[in-house]
Amino acid sequence: MHQFKSHLWSLKSIASSYLTLRRNHHQHDLNNVRLMASQLKTRSVVRFSGPDTIKFLQGLLSNDVRRFDESPGEKTLNPAMPNMPVITVPPMYAALLTPQGRFLYDLFLYMPTKPEEKLNKTRSGRGSNDGELELLADVDTQVLDEVVQTFKRYRLRAKVDIENIAQDFSCWQCYGINYSHESSAAEELDTASIGWGAGIDKSTMSASQGNDIRWQWFKDPRLDCLGYRGIFPSSSEPPLVEADKETDEKNYLLWRLEKGVAEGSTEIPKESDFGALDNYVSLDHISFDHSTPFNVGEAIPLEYNLEGLNAISFDKGCYVGQELIARTHHRGVIRKRLLPLKFLDDKGKEQKVAPGSEILDASSGKKIGTVTTSLGCRGLGLLRLADALKKSSLLTILGQEDLKVEAVKPDWWPPEWF
Repeated sequence: MHQFKSHLWSLKSIASSYLTLRRNHHQHDLNNVRLMASQLKTRSVVRFSGPDTIKFLQGLLSNDVRRFDESPGEKTLNPAMPNMPVITVPPMYAALLTPQGRFLYDLFLYMPTKPEEKLNKTRSGRGSNDGELELLADVDTQVLDEVVQTFKRYRLRAKVDIENIAQDFSCWQCYGINYSHESSAAEELDTASIGWGAGIDKSTMSASQGNDIRWQWFKDPRLDCLGYRGIFPSSSEPPLVEADKETDEKNYLLWRLEKGVAEGSTEIPKESDFGALDNYVSLDHISFDHSTPFNVGEAIPLEYNLEGLNAISFDKGCYVGQELIARTHHRGVIRKRLLPLKFLDDKGKEQKVAPGSEILDASSGKKIGTVTTSLGCRGLGLLRLADALKKSSLLTILGQEDLKVEAVKPDWWPPEWF
């Protein structure tokens, strides 16, 4: 059996990581930070339940939701350990698009482990599973009510209930380590499956058979470098995260910016007027302007790298907006993509830039893109690849020509994107 000590998220390691981050925050450098956990207040939870849940979501979302209805494969079967269910189903990342194939909302879908799917009394197998099908969705808090209403409009006669349960559950992220480099596949599986409650503790073995162990950490379905994600009851802390010792959510946002990963309808815009996004896409302080209108989709999912983040299935069949996605993918030409950005002055010091700022190639004077999201001197921008990654390009901000913009190609990008 693996040495689980190496996986325990102790108070000491989290506090140490947080202090390191605070010392380096002016430099926005997270490369040396080991492990952090953040409650994601910008995300909320919606429940889908009922016999038509899979069929309903399959016809709407960009990913293949039928996976939740399949028999568990070898990788989803857990070793027999206390406080752990026998079977866990990995979460899925997906998007709801407009009929024209533009982005509306992203969702992390989870199938909660039912209480009877934990170890039985002999700890040799799973119990029965005669309950109603249920999926939980982690969605953008900014558009929570809109998400619920949109799905209800699509429901028609489908036997599926859609509920806002944001008061009962919270979304969390654990990050700061590239797990794929520091642990084996077996260790990752064991770590991801540790249940909510007493963790791996033989002294609680008998009690664990009666505990509610539905809530667990799972590997982030987008990228290994993003760490672990989970939905947990709001009344308690996630497993192995000490109370009141988690780090600020801005640290997770910064972690994503450095990886080039946008999340939510506030960072993957639903409308073309970037000026209207200033109040909530600038992440120096997390605040939302709830008066901002959300009317039509604007972002093209492939330009925001959603296929590289495992949000799109190209062989699942029809779903809302599928035609444009399939046509663009099979043509194989995507001229603009979302890239991580750094903002520096002429002395190499980091500077802040407002979202919505236009990026120029100073050598040609052409506008090549726009800053979509910013947090201090870091950001994301939708840029023309041919200009942004050309070695001879000198990128600046329109109206702030003394600032230099550095576009970074993420390590996780597949080579065929070039």
